[in-house]
Amino acid sequence: MASTGKLTDRTVEVDLGGRLVTVPGGGLYDRFRMDTDLDEVARDPRVRSVDFFRRMPKSRVDSRIGPTLTPNFYYRISTTRLTMLAPVKAIRARLPREMDPLEIAPGLGIVSVMTFRYDVCDIDFYTEAAVGVAVKPARHGGLGLFDLVTGLKNDWLHSYVLSLPVNTEIAQVRGHDGYGFPKWVTDIDVDIDTEHTSARIANDRGGLDLALSAPTPKQTARPTGAHVSTLTSYTTIDGAWHSTTSQINMLASGTTRFPRGLDLQLGQGRMSDDLRSLKPIRTIQLDVTTEGQLALHMPVPTSIQDRS
Repeated sequence: MASTGKLTDRTVEVDLGGRLVTVPGGGLYDRFRMDTDLDEVARDPRVRSVDFFRRMPKSRVDSRIGPTLTPNFYYRISTTRLTMLAPVKAIRARLPREMDPLEIAPGLGIVSVMTFRYDVCDIDFYTEAAVGVAVKPARHGGLGLFDLVTGLKNDWLHSYVLSLPVNTEIAQVRGHDGYGFPKWVTDIDVDIDTEHTSARIANDRGGLDLALSAPTPKQTARPTGAHVSTLTSYTTIDGAWHSTTSQINMLASGTTRFPRGLDLQLGQGRMSDDLRSLKPIRTIQLDVTTEGQLALHMPVPTSIQDRS
């Protein structure tokens, strides 16, 4: 039963496809179950506007986590992405045979380390991190200049994710069971402001898995809807390929090429192991969004050519 009232320190249990998870009592998920009142969100001082979401109606779908509404709305987010060069040979060794790396030059592909802070969201506050690989779109015939340029600009990126830890149960169950992503729960601290960006991901023993720190690139503010980028991620659910689309409304963001002052530390854990296996050569770009919004759609079946 959904409760009402202000957010408190207590938690409540909710059922997601037969799995019980805890969520904040009085939080957005507890009260609205994904059908969030946009007028209430608009009153949150952390949220600049909800106009981006008013033009995007939700639909009810059946999924492996039970009936749910899609898209999942994220009303205030901040993100960072390190883009690195890595040998295609190392990338191919970590990709399913159906996936083909996006090459920036012969023999060189693109890998990323990403961190996310979701301050206001349909499933409440959480943090997330990722190690991913840029891939060619499904059913793609060859490398196109458009794919390369738009991929580097973050305007339309296709990816395969190796690691995607989160710090809440509901995000883990929804992401793993509902979307097919490699998610687990761990401590993740993400702090992003206009001056500095930092993140620390803990391993299963509480030690360091991965950490990063960098000056935040100069931010460019935009009206809502002026710059919306799209990310398509590929996963398998019950043995079948699916694609998941994320639409990011970038309200304030910036980019630095060959960033100085970047400190990336690898420890002992799943994220660091995945990044090491890709053998990154050099960081070529740092993208930071200090203010953004996100619409995360439920995965849909897709056909992918077997490249074996």
